[in-house]
Amino acid sequence: MFCSQCEQTAGGQGCYQWGSCGKSPEVDALQDLLTHVLRGLGQVAIAAREVGVTNLQADRFTCETLFSTLTNVNFDPDSFVDYIHQGIALRENLKSQLRAIAPEHRISDPAAHFQPAETLDELVEQGRDLEYQFISKSAQNVDIFSLKLTVIYGLKGIAAYAYHAQELGQEDERVYAFCHEALASLGDDTLSLDDWVNLALKVGEINLRTMELLDLANTGSYGHPVPTQVPLGATPGKAILVSGHNLKDLEELLKQTEGKGIFIYTHGEMLPAHGYPGLKQQYPHLYGHYGTAWQNQTKEFAKFPGPIVMTTNCLMPPQKSYQDRVFTCGPVGWPGLTHIENRDFSGAIEMALSMPGFTEVGDPRHVTTGFARHAVLEVADRVIEAVKAGEIRHFFLVGGCDGAKPTRNYYSELVEKVPEDCVVLTLACGKFRFFDKELGDIGGIPRLMDVGQCNDAYSAVQITLALANAFDVEVNELPLSMILSWYEQKAVAILLSLFYLGIQNIRLGPTLPAFISPNVFQLLSQKYNLKSITTPDEDLAACLGTAINV
Repeated sequence: MFCSQCEQTAGGQGCYQWGSCGKSPEVDALQDLLTHVLRGLGQVAIAAREVGVTNLQADRFTCETLFSTLTNVNFDPDSFVDYIHQGIALRENLKSQLRAIAPEHRISDPAAHFQPAETLDELVEQGRDLEYQFISKSAQNVDIFSLKLTVIYGLKGIAAYAYHAQELGQEDERVYAFCHEALASLGDDTLSLDDWVNLALKVGEINLRTMELLDLANTGSYGHPVPTQVPLGATPGKAILVSGHNLKDLEELLKQTEGKGIFIYTHGEMLPAHGYPGLKQQYPHLYGHYGTAWQNQTKEFAKFPGPIVMTTNCLMPPQKSYQDRVFTCGPVGWPGLTHIENRDFSGAIEMALSMPGFTEVGDPRHVTTGFARHAVLEVADRVIEAVKAGEIRHFFLVGGCDGAKPTRNYYSELVEKVPEDCVVLTLACGKFRFFDKELGDIGGIPRLMDVGQCNDAYSAVQITLALANAFDVEVNELPLSMILSWYEQKAVAILLSLFYLGIQNIRLGPTLPAFISPNVFQLLSQKYNLKSITTPDEDLAACLGTAINV
């Protein structure tokens, strides 16, 4: 196997024997085989679009299955076998539609005619062969190979956001068409280095549109988030824990548990759900937040006295002490876990009612979430006045994924050392390093504001653009520093969106992506002044030393 898509890849180079995430070599091969099937489906979808034929089922399938290959989503080989055969069936159906309209049309790419083997072992072998061929051919030019991987991983991020948006009724044909075009391009050996650079930036452009769709989906369904205090401790009673990112799954669970005496707790990236009026105000049994980031789930899940519903990434290999209490949804999977179909949470509800739940009051602390773009921009006038008056010197956007490496303590140390006349915006699970810090306020403006999930990166972008517009300066002239952490492929897509917007001086860590070659990193450094993080003291000094008056 070879996988370099996450930050914690073995030795910072790539996983070759077993995934650091827990992914087996067999699942890795099946994921590569599925990607090959999607390439062929993409070829046929492009040809069909040329004659006016689209297939929404194929479009949605492409995003769901790409999402399933994202780090810490699906570890179940049977799921990928099903996906592979579904992909072939959709491809052949689309071919039939194409032949009915344009019988003379021919598609030469072998991926469009690939036939999967019959047994699991044979499918795994096919996946390994295709992976070897892809690496052997692409590695002849390490920089093009680097950009191909960047495009693939960015596409997975787009697919995740598109999947969530579609779940809540927001779709864009342009997003689906680009996914098929980019997948098809992976087999094009005529593209130059510049072509791949431009395609990577196109990933950023389309991801920005996809994040906009997701923002419309979330706010259209549940209202704009408002600053909301969330208990960190338990209350006595039956309990269900919900982790992941999917707000639609959470809503359906809340509906099905109304009046049953069960409190719903969020975990990880579900914390921002409390800020949505359509969830928190509508369902008072959405009680509080339990635990921290995804990498701590093995110890946190073991202690939770009820069932756990995993709606999306980031699932870790479950431990025996609690694996019989974990339920998966959508594209999430692990062999032997109970998978919820059609959002029927009755099994989890029955289990919660049979378990003791919490028996005493827990941690009395609270944290505040809900500082998405609407909430922040409502007080933009006060923010602008505070900046002009010298009360706010600088803004730090410290966001992104968390992980297990000790070097990630950099982010908590940096936030603790941010001067008292500076404001920290944060989002995604990286905030759990410091989300409960009491940083106070500046004239009523909180010094620590949680914008939301990684899925809410669009909010952070809009806040940045609105501030630049208010001060009548370019974004890169704002007294703002972006210090980002990354782990998986949604972070790759977000970074490409920031490059597409021309945002410079980003500091990235805790390590640089293994799939970025030295020459590609040099290119990004020259064009966007992308930097690797150093130490909190050095980076703070550099950021504050370049602050300007606006």
